[in-house]
Amino acid sequence: MSTFKCMLSELVSHIIISSSWCLHSIFTFNRKIGPRTLVWAEKELVDKSAYEFAEAEAMLKTAEDLSGPYVWGQYDLLVLPPSFPYGGMENPCLTFVTPTLLAGDRSLSNVIAHEISHSWTGNLVTNKTWEHFWLNEGHTVYLERRIGGQLFGEQFRHFQALGGWRELQNTINTLGDKNPVTNLVPNLSEIDPDVAYSSVPYEKGFALLFYLEQLLGGPDVFIGFLKAYIQQFAYKSIVTEDWKKFLYSYFKDKVDVLDKVDWNSWFHAPGMPPVKPTYDMTLANACVALSQRWIKAKESDLGSFSSADLKEMSSHQLIEFLALLLLEAPLPVSHVQRMQQVYDFNAINNSEIRFRWLRLCIKSKWEEAIPLALKMATDQGRLKFTRPLFRDLYGFDKCRDLAVKTFLEHRASMHPVTSMLVGKDLKQDQ
Repeated sequence: MSTFKCMLSELVSHIIISSSWCLHSIFTFNRKIGPRTLVWAEKELVDKSAYEFAEAEAMLKTAEDLSGPYVWGQYDLLVLPPSFPYGGMENPCLTFVTPTLLAGDRSLSNVIAHEISHSWTGNLVTNKTWEHFWLNEGHTVYLERRIGGQLFGEQFRHFQALGGWRELQNTINTLGDKNPVTNLVPNLSEIDPDVAYSSVPYEKGFALLFYLEQLLGGPDVFIGFLKAYIQQFAYKSIVTEDWKKFLYSYFKDKVDVLDKVDWNSWFHAPGMPPVKPTYDMTLANACVALSQRWIKAKESDLGSFSSADLKEMSSHQLIEFLALLLLEAPLPVSHVQRMQQVYDFNAINNSEIRFRWLRLCIKSKWEEAIPLALKMATDQGRLKFTRPLFRDLYGFDKCRDLAVKTFLEHRASMHPVTSMLVGKDLKQDQ
């Protein structure tokens, strides 16, 4: 082991020991949810967290089947205060997560599968520089969805993958399809990686791997490559060219197939990927059908909607339904008012559903939604939710001044990264 690695190992050990001391002294509440997993949280949230994340061991075992042995020993979860700006942070042995995952029905536990997957792709093999961030995130999303597929079925994996494609479309629409930060391998010279951060390395990276899976022989064949890739580069930091060379080496009998991939467009062109993978639409069809009913509905059709529309739909399908509507032109105010009457989305606490619902309302310029959107934007500080909500509110002329005023009132209590990025969005750079 090199001197640097020895120093790094000592530093990590110190952090873990320090973290353990802090947990015992500050977060004095924990629950054992698996043979190698404790969940730590404030008293009010510890039981909810234990229920929400009870599938952690099953996810760990599935990840080991897919990726190889879990080398870090313990896998604990720490539920941080709501100002934490990310869904999760994959520290070895101790994953930090946001309380916005506490939906009450384990429907948002895919974030735990994601952070578990980082134990291999991110912690064991990592990107050398932030230009190659997709190596961490694209592979981790791929593993996260493979775990979901193993636990909940292949149709579910495809459904989650399709949701990721919608998320990528939304991001590209926001950032612009010519924006160079939407390259899978962007040039970050003179650019703060926090400013360039988006779903692109996650979802464009995943789309590439999903496309290659379908091109090279299917999920069983491709997971063999991924496991070999992890073994090859374990405890190393790499760049995209290292990954590509190993891909060609592993699939040396399929070089002719790989040579047909438009690598330059995948890596270095902005906007959506040059190829869309194939998705099983079984679970998505109901979401597409219902969203189309709303998009095409005239005022005289609004009475045809009822709570029965959602009777057979899961939380995941509600998220997809709203995501589809967000990709379209804003609905008339009368439509979102009717939607609230029959579906009562305002009563749903699932953060992913609530976030998309409130965005839909603000984009439709429904004034009654303004206080609810401002509340969600400030009750928690997860960038995924807070930035788009503030951007939408800022774009609604009737509440632009109120959005700025609210942001300035809450700025001091925000995480510095959240404060900086929302400040840029609202043209309130310090």
